Amino acid sequence: MESMYERCIKVMSPAAGRATRLGIVKAEGCWLTDETGRRILDFASGVAVCNLGHNHPAVVAAAEKQLHAMIHGGHNVVYYESYVRLAERLVELTGGDTMVYFSNSGAEANEGAIKLAKYVTKRPAVISFRNSFHGRTLATISVTGSNAAYRKNYEGLLPSVYFAEYPYLFRTPYRIKDGKCPHEYFDQFDELFHTLVDPSMVAAVIMEPVQGEGGYIVPPVEFVSYVRTMCDKFGIQLIFDEIQTGMGRTGTLFAYEQMGIRPDILTCAKGIANGFPLSAVIGRSELMSQWPAGAHGGTFGGNPVACAAALAVLDQMTAGGALEKGRKAGEYFHEKLLLLQKKYPAVIGDVRGLGLMLGIELTGPEKTPAPELVAEVRKRALEKGLLLLECGTYHNVIRFIAPLTVSQEEIDLAVSILDGVFAELTGPARSAAVPA
Repeated sequence: MESMYERCIKVMSPAAGRATRLGIVKAEGCWLTDETGRRILDFASGVAVCNLGHNHPAVVAAAEKQLHAMIHGGHNVVYYESYVRLAERLVELTGGDTMVYFSNSGAEANEGAIKLAKYVTKRPAVISFRNSFHGRTLATISVTGSNAAYRKNYEGLLPSVYFAEYPYLFRTPYRIKDGKCPHEYFDQFDELFHTLVDPSMVAAVIMEPVQGEGGYIVPPVEFVSYVRTMCDKFGIQLIFDEIQTGMGRTGTLFAYEQMGIRPDILTCAKGIANGFPLSAVIGRSELMSQWPAGAHGGTFGGNPVACAAALAVLDQMTAGGALEKGRKAGEYFHEKLLLLQKKYPAVIGDVRGLGLMLGIELTGPEKTPAPELVAEVRKRALEKGLLLLECGTYHNVIRFIAPLTVSQEEIDLAVSILDGVFAELTGPARSAAVPA
């Protein structure tokens, strides 16, 4: 009998590329069951979508209840309770001085955020960052700087896009003094505004508060604060792309909360409805109220079932304790990864992340990127029952995206599998074994 993979490649375009050849028949919590009956520990979470784990019972119940009431209404046509209530909840959770627009995907939300900034400022230019990822539509690949493959054969793209350097301190070419972010990351904006684009022409700066696809890179807070100050100085709208960092992934509902730096506009998707297609643009009311009917739109945005699921997600994040559980799990996992680094320092160059958005950068001699090693670790881990994904501009980072509901025992199992894989690939380690 043919596998799902063998059937799929006959009928699906190769553009729908996949990280594995797994055919899955069931998913629950942190676990997947493939078509052969094998159970696999899932530390990918559908690429940071199932933040509450697969098929969370509260989400399933909310979606099922809504299915019997209304599947689609059309948010450009009618109002419905799950849609209105979800918007109310998101406003409550983002300061009470915001408004919301719903779409289906992260790329759609980022498109909407860019359109909003351009519409209200009447300015043409956008500043993004190297190593960034914001989506695969024409506008969002225009502001994506992590891989030229996303842009290949699609030039020309959105005009007036400029790229700044994101402080990737593990690989910075600049001197780090007293542990502080090098001044070059701050000075670059003066140079950019002097030589390439006047700040009065810039509508927005779009940035990930923690870079995802680019390598799970956590910036110094002082850098993010400087960008906020600069935007205030020149009337530039600061957009935080929280597609991957949002919905508890970094230990708070949104990553900006940990930094104490509020954007003018933020986008969220992925984990917002724990598997149902939904995204949101959340912006200051002062901006959103200037965006009139017809300036943006979409048929399926704010689907009733997806909104009902998202309300259940928010309940679990707040009253259900998922945020606190995820924070504790992230701290525990981070400690385990640091111990693993001590055991295999020759290949684990860096351990970084916030909450349960964690990554290890694998390196060769003199810190060279090691994408082949990443690929082999992922392959062998999957053979042993652990699903992992990569990231990084050079595919040199293994990212861990476990659900917030992950248990210590499941984390221990994942670390044990990794320990075994690194032992196979590097030979006997000189240091003590990783504690259980």
